[in-house]
Amino acid sequence: MRLTVPTLLLSAMLMASAHAAEVNVEVLQRKLDHPWSLAFLPDNNGMLITLRGGQLRHWQSGKGLSDPITGVPRVWNNGQGGLFDVVLAPDFEASRRIWLSYAEVGDDGKAGTAVGYGRLSNDLKRLEGFQVVFRQMPKLSTGNHFGGRLVFDGKGYLFIGLGENNQRPTAQDLDKLQGKVVRLTDQGKVPKDNPFVGKAGVRPEIWSYGIRNPQGMALNPWSNTVWLNEHGPRGGDEINIPEKGKNYGWPLATHGINYSGLPIPEAKGKQVAGTEQPLFWWEKSPAVSGMAFYNAKTFPQWQRKLFIGALKDEDVIVLSVDGKKVTEDGRILGDRQQRIRDVRVGPDGYLYVLTDESDGELLKVSPQR
Repeated sequence: MRLTVPTLLLSAMLMASAHAAEVNVEVLQRKLDHPWSLAFLPDNNGMLITLRGGQLRHWQSGKGLSDPITGVPRVWNNGQGGLFDVVLAPDFEASRRIWLSYAEVGDDGKAGTAVGYGRLSNDLKRLEGFQVVFRQMPKLSTGNHFGGRLVFDGKGYLFIGLGENNQRPTAQDLDKLQGKVVRLTDQGKVPKDNPFVGKAGVRPEIWSYGIRNPQGMALNPWSNTVWLNEHGPRGGDEINIPEKGKNYGWPLATHGINYSGLPIPEAKGKQVAGTEQPLFWWEKSPAVSGMAFYNAKTFPQWQRKLFIGALKDEDVIVLSVDGKKVTEDGRILGDRQQRIRDVRVGPDGYLYVLTDESDGELLKVSPQR
């Protein structure tokens, strides 16, 4: 049973208050200009951090923040556009390949999401031989809804979450790459078993569609499935499991309304035949962001929890996961009043958080014992 909006708000505030005192927060780094994502390097070599403006930096305990790593592609830093996700290739220890997603502008001044990889030098100062292997086409964004999250599924496949560039109907157009989840090989090729391979007028990269603006994506360690969260419009932020060939509804099915307060013009209801219902949704949008499943042994009280950042609500949302059942437990960082962009579980079992501010921070979070 879902709570009414006023009750939900009161409940969230009470839970946030109750949980805020139950975590320890250590500020590891300040003065990060709108950090977007982080990825941990093996062998206790710290992490890579992307800044939306176009910089890739290395951070390591005791050494702090590096100068910008060279060899990063030029990004379109406009509106929500910029440098987005960073992930290590599954064979990183042998190949040293780093994957990046970012906004790329076209000749007409409109932009889309691009993805590529390069080799990280042994001294962690250069990204060598960067090559683009994927471009969102056509380029339609004037600064909105790029998506950009990257996840490897453990089987060598790369999943890319793509926003609909604030062009709602394109999420249903299978000849376009807006509002889609794309699946590629670890070399950037189209797998032969993608659902639309060989179909005329359909982009073969597409794995699933009907998605508005995905901002968090992670591999569920208990089911080995990719989970995704996405922004609704005014209301209706969602968690979904993007499955092969399935339609997740946007803009035909939504739990939200337009920012003007009017219905979404294309919407036919909250449930529409032929589309998938979200696994979980929020009636009032927290503006979800990075997400991480907790499967470490360090803090048993966090086992089977899902952590999701919130930009508008300036918090980290804590949810319990039981199979496909998701329930919200509370929130843990609201007292800091900072937009949360990314949330990751480190090799040490601590929670690492990036705040989306001009003076953004890298936080290390743990439950109070």
